[in-house]
Amino acid sequence: MREVFTGLPWWVKWIAVPVIALVVFGSLIATVVGFVIGLLFKLLIFVALIGGLIYIVRKFMSSSSSRGDW
Repeated sequence: MREVFTGLPWWVKWIAVPVIALVVFGSLIATVVGFVIGLLFKLLIFVALIGGLIYIVRKFMSSSSSRGDW
């Protein structure tokens, strides 16, 4: 691979090749990034819902046990 770029100007290696890669694989990269961000958002929602459920159950259990109704 190194032999292919030998003798070419620096801007071909550092500007033209990455731009072409972004044009060709841009939609794939955007899809992967969107999937990862969506997955992290769903994970955050899941953790928040579980945390809220645990908080509500503990609050309910502590208030009901202090009354002595159970």
